[in-house]
Parts: sequence; structure tokens; C-alpha cells
Amino acid sequence: MKSTEAVAYYFNKAAAELGLSDSMKTLLLTPERSIKVEVSIPMDNGEIGNFVGYRVQHDSSRGPFKGGLRYHPQVDTDEVAALASLMTWKTAVVDVPYGGGKGGIQVDPKKLSRGELERLTRKFVQRIHDFIGPKIDIPAPDMGTDGQVMAWIANEYAKFHGFEPGVVTGKPVELHGIVGREEATGRGVATITREVVKRQGRTLDGMSVAIQGFGNVGSISARFLAGMGAKIVAISDVTGGVYAPDGLDLEELTKYSKSAGGVKGFSHAKYVTNEELLTLPVDILIPAALGDVITTEIARNMKARLIVEGANNPTFPEADEILNQNGVIVVPDILANAGGVIVSYFEWVQNLQNFRWTYEQVVREQDSKMSQAFDKVYEVAKSRNLSLRLAAFYVAIERVAKATELGGF
Repeated sequence: MKSTEAVAYYFNKAAAELGLSDSMKTLLLTPERSIKVEVSIPMDNGEIGNFVGYRVQHDSSRGPFKGGLRYHPQVDTDEVAALASLMTWKTAVVDVPYGGGKGGIQVDPKKLSRGELERLTRKFVQRIHDFIGPKIDIPAPDMGTDGQVMAWIANEYAKFHGFEPGVVTGKPVELHGIVGREEATGRGVATITREVVKRQGRTLDGMSVAIQGFGNVGSISARFLAGMGAKIVAISDVTGGVYAPDGLDLEELTKYSKSAGGVKGFSHAKYVTNEELLTLPVDILIPAALGDVITTEIARNMKARLIVEGANNPTFPEADEILNQNGVIVVPDILANAGGVIVSYFEWVQNLQNFRWTYEQVVREQDSKMSQAFDKVYEVAKSRNLSLRLAAFYVAIERVAKATELGGF
């Protein structure tokens, strides 16, 4: 099932609960604008590099388009459109005034020099600058991009439109970014995990956690969960995974991973594959790497009773059905990993006001936003006997549909 089909599947199930008309469903599923541009740059070896850039703007009924910009060899229209749609529901479920957007360039950034990466970014901005802006569409970092790329975008955009730091979020703090943005998604995953466990009348003390992915989201989720009392027993990255039933020393593992280029070979733990990590006997599983990793076969063999989706689209719809039937609680990506877009919203507000927020204010407001969003989704799930995923889509779609109706056609 393609990414767009998976998103449409969940959308249609939630829309049926809401009783939306066919015309409204079509309206909410169809992107407002899809942009595809050629991005050609001189390479360091004197040749011309030809790349394709995308930006899909899904829905603006609740505010400007908002979503990441990824540099990856597998970027295509289908993937970008699906993720743009997910951003519409993600911003709506946590109630920030945005619509959904997503973009990317089909390129492996690891094969580019710093100069080539900068030229590619600036040329892409030259192609799309009329379609982005602080009141139109606000990109952010994603796979293969970072604060430096956002800084280049803001600088290039200013050549056409003047000083507008709110054109992107995820910028370096030194260039009008916000403190706490890099850790926001991982911190949000930990916050949501705590809230779910709290609803079960428990605490995280001593609960075992396996995390697939040791990048920004996975590593920060691990750190915050450990600080809340959880026991991180397994972690993996592209090199493989490590498992220690009595708990991993995160500080030692982080040092080892940086020096060795990955977690594989860490001497204080047993080696496991990324697939084996997903079926370990743990209380909580956090997929925080790529999408489409939880298949039907893996779902049947899972032992974790709580899954918190740190990655986008990690679970196939068929696998999600199996998990629901088995009584496994799944916190969907549009809620679990929304911490990043919440703090991006704070950065955007900071840029519009030209007033810098403190770290304490950012943490306090993010925690409040995520807790309120979870409370609303949990309430709908209980009252309508829905899974947390369908409840999250229900809340989001209801808000977008209402805004669409109120705005008029």
C-alpha cells in the first residue's frame, strides 16, 4: 500500500465516523497545490547536476501551509503528498493554526559537498520563493536537512522579499531560531508516553523501552524517558541494534556510537537486528526511524503493549488492525511526534513578534499543548470506542472540516 493510500485509508475510516459527505471528503483529501521544479546547479567537478524538487501544499483552511523539507534519493510526488496530508492532520490535532505542506529534493545529500548543498538549496528557493513565506508556506528541517539548510533558505528568500525570518522554522538559534527546537520531537514523544501510562494508573518507573532509531528523535526520546524513570533496554540504528535486559548505559552508548559510527559492536549489550528489536519482550516500543517498518508479520509477533510512533508512517494499516485486535495501544505519529511542529509554531510566533522566548517557556508551553491534545484524543477514543489513531484523525478532520465550512467555498 502506497503512502497516499495508507493516509486515505485512515482518513476514510475517521470520516465515516464523522459522517462527512463524499464531496467534503474529496475536498479535504485533494492538495490545493503541487509544485515540481527542475533544480540544476554547477557541481564541483565542472559538470551540471540536475535534480527534481517538490512542494505539495495540502490545506490552508486553518492557516499557512507547514511542513518539512527533505533531501533524500526516494523523494517523489506520492511520498510528499502523503506527508503533506499528514501535516494537515498533525497541526489540527494539536490545534496550531497551520495547514499541511511537505517538500523535498530527490538527492542524496551525503554525496554533495557543502558548496553543492548550498547551491542546490539556494536554487530551489529561487524556483519556489513566490509560493512560500511566513503567511503562505513555512518549511522546516526533515530527513537530510538541518538548521544550516534553513539558514540558507531564509537568506536566499530575503534577497527577493526582504527580512522575513519566519519563512522557515528550525533555524539556528543564532539566526532567529528558538531554543529547544532540536529536542522538541523527542521530548514530545516522551511526554505522550508518560501521559498514556498515567491514564493506565501507572508511572514509567522501571518500564522497559525499546527504541528503533538513534537519530535526533530516538536518542532524545531515550534521554527524556530515562529521566522519567523508564529503563531503556534496546536501541538500534542503520548498523543494527543492541539489547540489554537490565538496561543500557545511554551515556556510554552515545559515546560509542559517535566514535564507531553506530551502535553495532557495543560491548555491554547483545546484538539484535532492527527487525528483532521490534518484537523484543518490552513494555513500550518506539519506532523512531523510517516509515513502513511494522508489517503484518511483525505485528503478530510483537510483545510490547504500548507503541508510540516517533517516526512518520511506521505502521502498515493491515498491521495496525492486528495490533488493535491484540489489544496493543498505538499512539499515532500525527500525535506522538507533533512536538516538533508545536515548537516550530512557537518559533514562527517569536519571529512575527520579534520577541525571543526562554527555554523554560518553550518547554512549559509544549508540554501543555501536547497534554491537552492527548486529553482530547483520549476523550474521543473512549466516548466513541475508537483506537487512538482513529480518534486522532477524527479530532483533526473535524477541526479542518469545520474551518473549511466556516471559511466558505
